[in-house]
Amino acid sequence: MSYVCILDYGSGNVKSVYNLFSSIAEHVVISNDPTEIRQATHFVLPGVGAFSAAMRKIRERLPMDLLEKVVLNDKKPFLGICVGMQVLATRGMEFGECPGLGWIEGNVEIINSKQLPLPHIGWNNVSGKKDSPLLTGLGNDPDFYFVHSYAYHLKNDQHLLATTTYGENFCSAVQRENIYGVQFHPEKSQRTGIRLAKNFLALL
Repeated sequence: MSYVCILDYGSGNVKSVYNLFSSIAEHVVISNDPTEIRQATHFVLPGVGAFSAAMRKIRERLPMDLLEKVVLNDKKPFLGICVGMQVLATRGMEFGECPGLGWIEGNVEIINSKQLPLPHIGWNNVSGKKDSPLLTGLGNDPDFYFVHSYAYHLKNDQHLLATTTYGENFCSAVQRENIYGVQFHPEKSQRTGIRLAKNFLALL
């Protein structure tokens, strides 16, 4: 049985993410409580806003020692969404340099949009770069909904799961073992978002 823990550090549309997962999972909680974290099978880190503000709240509000144990050591599936993906990086450059979690090496920098307006808002194609259970059944270049001005520049392309083009060709999904991140918002992406969430829950 899936037991999804949505981590709430005050920087994300947590309720929308909860609505998505509660429609397809047996047990979903919004919690930073250590007891819930120990019991959960899957973790979701939403995120809206600036990298540095998100990291400050994460450090203040989440039990990082425990999260690192269940994610990095116990290998429970983890999904970061939007800024929740970006904070997986080594550092972010929004409003000055700020250290990230460092779970997947890379830097988060402003998109080279080539005169297209920022933020990048709306539907755009996502092109898978390698086979992954997270992308199963989504077809070729599925559409997802984006809202962001910064993009993840990976140090190692083996962690690149998918790309999207908006001026530059940027990383829109990452994976390192059990750790996944998506730049887009599955909770705003209708059918494709539901399918991706189901794929995430199938990871064990």
